[in-house]
Amino acid sequence: MAQPGPTSLALPGQQICLRRPDDWHVHLRDGALMQAVVAATARQFARAIVMPNLTPPITTAAAAAAYRQRILAALGPKLAAGFQPLMTAYLSDSLQPQELIKGQAEAIFYAAKLYPAGATTNSAAGVRDLATIAPLLETMERIGLPLLVHGEVTDPAVDIFDREAVFIERQLLPLLARHPGLKVVLEHITTAEAAACVAEAGPQLAATITPHHLHINRNALFAGGLRPDFYCLPVAKRERHRLALRAAATSGDPSFFLGTDSAPHGRQAKEAACGCAGIYNAPYAIESYAAVFDQEGALDKLEGFASEHGPRFYGLPLNRGVLTLERQDPQSEQAVTVPLRLELGQAGDESLALVPFHAGEALPWRLR
Repeated sequence: MAQPGPTSLALPGQQICLRRPDDWHVHLRDGALMQAVVAATARQFARAIVMPNLTPPITTAAAAAAYRQRILAALGPKLAAGFQPLMTAYLSDSLQPQELIKGQAEAIFYAAKLYPAGATTNSAAGVRDLATIAPLLETMERIGLPLLVHGEVTDPAVDIFDREAVFIERQLLPLLARHPGLKVVLEHITTAEAAACVAEAGPQLAATITPHHLHINRNALFAGGLRPDFYCLPVAKRERHRLALRAAATSGDPSFFLGTDSAPHGRQAKEAACGCAGIYNAPYAIESYAAVFDQEGALDKLEGFASEHGPRFYGLPLNRGVLTLERQDPQSEQAVTVPLRLELGQAGDESLALVPFHAGEALPWRLR
């Protein structure tokens, strides 16, 4: 349910080739759900930063290595050969700096994730006071391990639509001042304030931007009723914020890069009395981003955003492979339409039925 945008200048049949992209923020879950969704990411992306908020969370190098092996095993030899899961540590008050040093030295940890306790799914074991993890942050600054931040305060007195901007003012800017050498990624930004902060901060601060925050504003949550499939955290904001994110993503600024925050939940979890936050966008992620860049007249900037800015921030080589996107006429009978529902099997008594982002839409670009 994308917001209306400018008309594409591309013609049906036109093709664009991109260096194979990476996803710098994805939730692959675990168990049967992970086995059902991981291939959707591996088909498009050469690498992915995998979030550690499992139950229990990934807090040791050994646990991360075991999780990585489960991901590769679920893909099978062919897909696994072309996909590298980049594992992350879940920061907690009890995590020891030596574990981060060990994980990085063994090429297991590529970053560590800061979840303010209670901010999102499976964040109860997260950080309650940044002062308690100062030794971890000092270690990460010294060894060059990036800090990934879910940038919201959890103070119930702060309006949910203001929690990102308040986090930047109260916590992020002081953290950057205390640790000027620390590489920080402000994940899944949703506000004009976040985009401006990242653009002005210098090379140590970057941000990921999701496809859904580029396509929808907060009205999508209530279009024709309560729409749980558009509920995510951080929540979508006003239209002015969506437009600011589109401007940032398509600007060519290397501080902004692709991170889907694809977060699958089965129907029982999404449509419960207290529904889970998360949008499952992995199956058509690159097509979704291409639609935005096309509408903004910035297809020439898509490869940088999707395939170059992230690796350069993380100090990793650019991918060698390519993928091809073809412009389709969404009104034609041959147009590929995103399924209304994906039936991905069973997990015990629970059906793994997922509603993908753009369900029912024919996107203007399709993966060849």
